[in-house]
Amino acid sequence: MSESLAISTATQLRAAAPRLAKMKTVVGFDGFVDTILKVVKTRQSPTKYTPYAKMSEWAEKVAAAAGLSANFEFAKQMVKLGGNGPIMANALDAAGLAVTYIGNLGKPALHPVFDDFAQRAKVISVAEPGYTDALEFDDGKLMLGKHESLKEVNWATITAHLPEAKMITLFREAGLIAMVNWTMLTQITPVLQKLLTRVMPKLGGEKRCVFFDLADPAKRSREDLLEVLKLIAKFEKHTRVILGLNLGEARQVSEVLGLGEVEETYGTVTHAASRIRAALKVDTVVVHPVQFAAAADANGATHVVGPFTAKPKITTGAGDHFNAGFCIGRMLGLGLAESLQTGVATSGYYVRSAKSPGAADLVKFLRTL
Repeated sequence: MSESLAISTATQLRAAAPRLAKMKTVVGFDGFVDTILKVVKTRQSPTKYTPYAKMSEWAEKVAAAAGLSANFEFAKQMVKLGGNGPIMANALDAAGLAVTYIGNLGKPALHPVFDDFAQRAKVISVAEPGYTDALEFDDGKLMLGKHESLKEVNWATITAHLPEAKMITLFREAGLIAMVNWTMLTQITPVLQKLLTRVMPKLGGEKRCVFFDLADPAKRSREDLLEVLKLIAKFEKHTRVILGLNLGEARQVSEVLGLGEVEETYGTVTHAASRIRAALKVDTVVVHPVQFAAAADANGATHVVGPFTAKPKITTGAGDHFNAGFCIGRMLGLGLAESLQTGVATSGYYVRSAKSPGAADLVKFLRTL
C-alpha cells in the first residue's frame, strides 16, 4: 500500500465528507439473516474451544467421514443483517449517505435483525428474507444459504410496494443505484429488463452511477451469465455502469466473454479489468481479490494493495464493504486509485472491527495504516 496514496485519499475524503450527507443512494434487491459460525475442532470447557483455522483442515475431516458419519459443532459468533445489498447499504449509510433500500427484509413485518438499519435508512421490504449460515475460517468462508423466499423478489412484488412512477422519482434523485446479488435472485433479470426500458430512459439529467455485483455466478448457466452481462452493458446508454467482481467472478466473466484465464497477480487482474471493460463498453470495471484490488475506466487501469490482516474478526461482507467504499470514491469524483484506496480501506476497517466505518473512522484508518 502506498503511504502517499493513503494520506492523499484521507485528505480528499475529509474535505468531501460534508457532501456525503447530501448524496442519495438506492440499493437492492436481496435480504438475508446471517448467522456467523466457527466450526469447533476441540472443546476445552463449556465456554472455551479451538476452532478449525483452515478450511482445508476441516474439509479433510468431512471427506474422511464419507461412508461413515461425523458430528460437527458450530459455535455461533453473531447474528446480523446479511445479503450483498443490505451489507453494502449499511456501509453506505454508516459513511453518511442517505440510503433507500428495496429488498426482502421481512413481510408483513421486518425481521428484527433489520430494525436498527430501518431506523437509519428508508426501507421498502417486499418479501421474507433468506437465511445464511456463514462458516468462517482464517483462509475463507462457506456460505450455506436457504433461498426459498428470494423467488418472491420480482417486478410484480417490487412495484406492488413501490409503484413505477415513485420508482422513477426515487431513482432520479439518486446519485448511485446499486443492484446486487443477481445470482441468487432468480427473477431479477426481468426486473433489470424493465428498469432498462421503463425507468432509466426517464431519469434525465447527468448520468448517475449504477453499480452491479453478480455475486458468484458459478451455479448459473453460461447462457444466463452472458445474457445478464449484455443487459448490464445496455445500461451504459443512460448511466455510468460500474461492474464489481471478486476474483472468482472475474474469472467466470472473462471465460464467458472469451477473454482467457485470470491469474491472481497485480498485472493480470488489472489487465483483466481492462479487457472486461472493453468487451462490455461500460464506464468502470473493478476486481477485488483478497489482498488487493484493480480497476479500469476511460482514463486507464491501476491496482492498489489492501491493508490485509491474517486474523480478521469477520470476513462475511468484506467485499460488500469494498464495493461501498469504491462507489463512494466514484460518487465524490475521486481518481481511480483513490477510489480503490477508499474501497480497500473500508473493507480493511470492517474486517478488523466487525463494524462499518463512518467517514471520520475511514479518514483516521487511512492515516494510521
